[in-house]
Amino acid sequence: MAAELTGTYVTLDDGRPAVRFSRVYDHPVERVWRFVTDPDELAQWFPSRAEFELRPGGTVTFSGDPNMPESTGTVVAVDAPRHLSFEWGGDELCFDLEAVEEKRTRFTLTNVLGERNTAARNGAGWEVCLSALDAKARGERFEGPHAGTSSPWKAFYEGYVAAGIPSGAPVPGGS
Repeated sequence: MAAELTGTYVTLDDGRPAVRFSRVYDHPVERVWRFVTDPDELAQWFPSRAEFELRPGGTVTFSGDPNMPESTGTVVAVDAPRHLSFEWGGDELCFDLEAVEEKRTRFTLTNVLGERNTAARNGAGWEVCLSALDAKARGERFEGPHAGTSSPWKAFYEGYVAAGIPSGAPVPGGS
């Protein structure tokens, strides 16, 4: 059975390639903001633990990803609790939150790619991460991005490649 792909490959107005995901969560914007910015909450679904200096130009410290060494990035923009963007591993991640009803929030993640050929790989990775966030938002437990062989990552990757999404970048941790 083919994996259901929720990401979209886009070219931004400035010509940069990106993959974009959107969800609606049954939580107010302020709660979803904590999913994105609180290091303990983020660590439950994001590939790395990230600790922020929440200001433009602030440092982001990444740790705990078995496939990547500890590293730092820079906060590009922050407009709490609606927008956060930061550099991570050569890419830029943009989180946009919008209230769609009193206690519901549209969550949009745009991964602006440093290299076009990372689209299928990153898209598959975000599918797994966002499945963990979806479960967290529902109050359920999920294994997260480092679930090992039980992770559906490969099926998502194959689905993105079959859909013609740019691919070919090396896969961390082998595959």
